[in-house]
Amino acid sequence: MSVVHVVAIISAKPGKRDDVLEAFHANIPNVHAEEGCIEYAPVIDIKGVGGIQTEIGPDSFIVIEKWESLDCLKAHAASPHMAEYAKKVKAMLESRVVHVLSPA
Repeated sequence: MSVVHVVAIISAKPGKRDDVLEAFHANIPNVHAEEGCIEYAPVIDIKGVGGIQTEIGPDSFIVIEKWESLDCLKAHAASPHMAEYAKKVKAMLESRVVHVLSPA
C-alpha cells in the first residue's frame, strides 16, 4: 500500500475549539516523532474567501495527516499519547469524523 492520507473533521462543543486546539498543539511534537509520520497539522477556515469556500465553522477544525503506511497510522492511533489526548478533550468534543484515504 502507498502513502495513507487522513482527513479528520473535529467539531468542538460551542466555544471550546480553542481549548481543544491547545491540547492538540501540545501533542503535535509526540506525533511528529512517531515512525512514519509525514504530515500532521490542524487547519481552520480562512475568512473572507467568498463563494468558493464551504466553511467548517467557528467550532470545528480539520486535521490533515499523511503516513508512510497503514501500519504506521494504526500504531499512531494506539499510542499512549493519543489515548491521553483523547481523554483530555473528550468532554469538549461534539463529534469526530475520520476519513482514511489512498491516492486515487
